[in-house]
Order: sequence, then structure tokens, then C-alpha cells
Amino acid sequence: MSQHDFLVELGTEELPPKALKTLSDAFTQGITSGLKEAGVSFTDVKSFASPRRLAVLISALDEKQADRDIERRGPSVKAPEKAVEGFARSCGVTADQLETITTDKGDYFNFRNTEEGKATALLLPTLVENSLNKLPIPKRMRWGASRVEFVRPVHWLVMLLGDDVIDCEILGLTSGRKTRGHRFHYNNEIELITPAEYQARLNEPGMVVADYEARKEMIREQVIAEGQKLNATAQIDEDLLDEVASLNEWPVALTGRFEERFLDVPAAALISSMKEHQKYFHHLDSEGSLLPNFTTICNIVSNDPQQVIEGNEKVIRPRLSDAAFFFETDKKSTLESRVEKLKTIVFQKDLGTLHDKASRISTLAGKIALALGEDKAKAERAGLLAKTDLMTDMVYEFTDLQGLMGYHYALNDGEDNDVALAQNEQYMPRFSGDELPQTAPGIAVAIADRLDTLTGLFGINQPPTGSKDPFALRRAALGVLRIIVERNLDLDLRDLLVIASDNHTSLPARDGLESKVLDFMLERFRAWYEDAGINAEVFLAVLAIKPSRPLDFDRRVKAVNHFRSLTEANALAAANKRVSNILSKQGVTGTTDVDPALLSEEAEKSLAAAIDTQKAALAPLFAEGKYQEALESLAGLRAPVDAFFEDVMVMADDEAIKNNRLALLSQLRALFLGVADISILG
Repeated sequence: MSQHDFLVELGTEELPPKALKTLSDAFTQGITSGLKEAGVSFTDVKSFASPRRLAVLISALDEKQADRDIERRGPSVKAPEKAVEGFARSCGVTADQLETITTDKGDYFNFRNTEEGKATALLLPTLVENSLNKLPIPKRMRWGASRVEFVRPVHWLVMLLGDDVIDCEILGLTSGRKTRGHRFHYNNEIELITPAEYQARLNEPGMVVADYEARKEMIREQVIAEGQKLNATAQIDEDLLDEVASLNEWPVALTGRFEERFLDVPAAALISSMKEHQKYFHHLDSEGSLLPNFTTICNIVSNDPQQVIEGNEKVIRPRLSDAAFFFETDKKSTLESRVEKLKTIVFQKDLGTLHDKASRISTLAGKIALALGEDKAKAERAGLLAKTDLMTDMVYEFTDLQGLMGYHYALNDGEDNDVALAQNEQYMPRFSGDELPQTAPGIAVAIADRLDTLTGLFGINQPPTGSKDPFALRRAALGVLRIIVERNLDLDLRDLLVIASDNHTSLPARDGLESKVLDFMLERFRAWYEDAGINAEVFLAVLAIKPSRPLDFDRRVKAVNHFRSLTEANALAAANKRVSNILSKQGVTGTTDVDPALLSEEAEKSLAAAIDTQKAALAPLFAEGKYQEALESLAGLRAPVDAFFEDVMVMADDEAIKNNRLALLSQLRALFLGVADISILG
């Protein structure tokens, strides 16, 4: 079968920069998925995306679908004639053209045929149109008098299969072989003969770097080179790099400068202003301090680059002046003086104001600090001030600086250093893998803030549903777990959730609230351990007994995961499952004493003795949380357990003996439940 390269390019007005990569990936995925569903083979796929175009190049595409064998079984040969004729008509033949086949259920009419594959050129317009229709575009627009809708106005369409144009109309555009170059440097049409020359022809003479990833790396290299000219290290934020790559087709890096007086403003504020508003990259010196320089990426090669630099310097100056003004103005009022103003901001209509939340955080943070043996007063102070920087001009203008500006303002106010650090640490971890709070007040406030939000939202019946989680409760729960486990904090979540729940004045779903939130939080461990390569059964074995101390939960999981590697694990897991089933059917809950006088079989005497030995050995191990050693010790029960089930009839006719043996099994199960329900491993 002949094969040809295929190119589709949609030319548009400038596409939304933050959505460009997503649109490109979805466009490519839509086309390739359509080809696979249609049974059309191909080899390589290459995506292209720039501010004014989405394109896909597919190599070695079959010129037609593979022929398909079709077989349909019809009615029995004993069926009425009309039924047979109806089946034949549905197959496009007459009844005498049907064959008969013999099966173990009798003889049936059968239809066989080979359906010839359609030409790929006939399939592609529909595949491309379907892919465009399915792009993740929240709101489409119309332009002019056209009824066509897309994310931005469209201007040209290239559709080439080999060296032939696929004749079609999509989004009101007639397909052709002419693309267009750079809007300023080469605002002309470029005729393409074959798909393979697309990238090279856009590059020269078109002055368009169509390959998104190549353009990103070009920008990265240029910014790094600009930093080297300054004897500095360029700071490249990946999100900013993506956005800048989506704004330029022919990137050129230029570096400007701003007045050193602005360096008196916290570096984060200057960086935020440069990054968010101007899309500039910043540079740090050898000591990690911000330099008064920035690098911008232009979409043109200027004949007078200095004029472009001066223009950017003129634009950034008022931005940085605003930041400096906000900083100096904010410092005139202390964070403490802003506490009362928190009463004017509603946190959530059913959960009160930010002042209410700050009071609750302060109370809970103090109790967390006490539980950790830390300074209660510092934690309460940090909690009380935690949201006050939201009332400053700087954070109002640059919302991503919340917490960090609180730290700077707290230092300016003469607050304790740890209290100041807690203003920023309260938001840690901000994202997966982010650093955790270090100070005791920071840890206490970070946990308290999240638990307050969790209990509050669950308490007013607004837990996450499906993929909707507007208050990021899943992230909040995982953040608490990370802090407790990775900072080795011996905190009981249930106790803290009771305090957090009681801090709220009125919650309609207060009954059983701590249990609901605890279950929700412990469930977050599932993905945590999956990412760590720990089998879900291990997590479920520990979850079954619901330890409420995350650090303890983590130790149990690691112990059970180790236990699975022991040779005795499978047999003991199976035995535990058998014991669990027996006890469940007999309605046995809890443990009762075993009467040694009723032990008659040698195997049950041996098991009873082994259990008594294990009780004595395990008590100190459980007390110290040494679960791995405990399970290794319990592995020694395999032989007496196997012998017991081999030689002893649990359900004896004598009721007293039967109950005594059930009591023995309940004690056996209780030993393992001291760590986890390992019957789940079986």
C-alpha cells in the first residue's frame, strides 16, 4: 500500500498564550485518535504550534484504510422465510446469496463479505474538523458576518497529502497549499509542495520557528546567554517560559536595566511585577541577590535594539515604582493594626469573616504547638496575624505574594523572627513537592489553617464532589499529611479535628464531623503510596484499622510492605483471612480469655503458647511503634498456625470447646491487628 506524508495547518489570529500548548496537544491527539479508529496506519507524528498557527505533520500515512472482513450470523435455517429475507436485505444481498454454517446449536444463515477500505483523503477532512470541534475551548467567538466559531478568527488552511491538496472546506476556509510567514518580517504567502518541507520553509524565508519545543529551548538558551553577559545566573520559570514561547514566532532576547533604588523593595515583589505584567526574566548574582536587570523576548529582529530596550525600561519603571510605593505605604501600618480590618472580609458566608478564621487558626495553632512541646504563645501570635497581609496594598496588587509580604512586614514591625517566618510558611507546601514549613509556629499555623478549612467546609456540607474541589480540600489534606509525616510529628489527627470542629460556632453537619474528615484525609494516602510504588493492598490493610496518627499510619504501611517480602507472608495472610471469616460468621467481636483447661489438642496448645509468647514480646514493640520488628516476630507464628488448621476442628460439637477455640483465634487475629489487617493481603 502506498504511503504519503500529511500536513494540516490552521492559520489564525494570535491564540491565547496560556492555552496554546494544550490546544496543540489536543488537536494532534484528536487527529491521531481518529486515524487509529479508522484503521489507517502511520509512523511518526509531529506537532507545531505558534501564536498564529496550529499544525500537525504525520509521516508515512497509508493512502487508504485496510480492507475489512465482515461476518454476520443470521437466523436459524428453520426461521420463517420473511425473517431470512429481512436479514439478507440488511446485508445488501438476497436470501440465496447467504451461506449456511453449522454450530453446536444448529445450522444458521451467515453473511460474509470484504469491505474495501476508503481512501484516506476522503476521511481526513472529517477527522480534522472533528478534532477542531473537540478542542478544549471554554468560550468560542464569531467574527464579522460569519457564523463560524473558533477561539480566534481563522485566516488560512493548509491540507496536503503527499503533494496533493485535499480539497475541502473547514471553518469556512477552503484548503490550499499556502501558509504564511512572520507577521512583520515576512508577511507573505509561502507555497508548499510537500508536507516535509513545512518546517524548513517557515524558518526560511518565513522567519517562523514553528516547532514549539524548539522555540522554547531557543528562548532558554538566549536568556541564559544574556545572564552570562552579566556574570549572573538567569532565573527561568517554566510557566513563564511556556507563556513567552507562546507569544513569539521568532524570539530575540534583549536585556535592560532598572534603577538600583528599587532593590530596597523585597525581591519577590519586583520579580512578580516583572514576570506577571511584563513577562520578563530576572537574574541573580553569585550570592543569590537580584540584579537590577531583566531580559525580555521580542518577536522581531530590530534594526535598533537599544531603542527597544529603552522602551521596555520605560514601561517597567512605573510598575516598579508602584511596588516601591506600596511597600513604603504598607510599612506605615503594623500587621497587628490590620487584625480588626479582617472583620470586613468574608471568608465564606457560612463560616464567617477572615477575622473569625484567624481567631480559630490562632486557637488551634496554640494547641498544636502545645502538643509538640513548642511555644504556644508564638504559634497563637503567628495564627492571629496570618491573614493580615491580605489587607495590604502590595498583596492586593500582587496576590501571589501573600504570606511572603507578611514575613517582610512582620520583621518591619519587630515581630519575633519565627512568627515572621510563619507568615510565609503557613502556605507551605503550596504545590506537590514544594518545601515544608521549618519553624514550630509555621508548622502549627500551616496545619491549623488547613484543618480549619477542612472541618468548616465539611461541616456545612460542602465536601469535594467528583473533580470539583473549589477550596482545594484534597490539596489541603495532603499538605497536612506531608507536614506531619515528613517532619516526624506525633500528632493525632482525630484529636485536632475535634478541636477544629468545636472552634466553629455553628456547623449543621457537626455530628460525626471529625470521623468524616479523618476518613477523607487518610484516603489521600492512597495516591501517596501508589506514587511510592507500594501496593494498594498494603495501604488498605492499614486503612482498615484507621490509625489516626499519620506518622504512625506511615510506619505501619512501611512495616506491612516489608512483611509482604517475607516467605511466611502469604500463608499468614491466608490464615488471617480464614480466621476473619470464621469469627465473622460466628459473630465474634473483640477478644476473650482462653481457658487452658479446655485445650485438648497438641496443636491448639502449641498455638496458645506461641500467642502468649508473642503477647509478651510485642507489647514493648507496639508501644514504641516498631511495627516492622513486630511483624517479623509474628512471622514465627506460621508453623503453629498451619498445624492448628491442619489438626484442629474449630467448630467442635462441644460448645465450650468451640468457643474456647474461637477465643484463641480472636487473640491470634488481635495480635496482627495491632499493626494492620493483613487478611486483606491474601
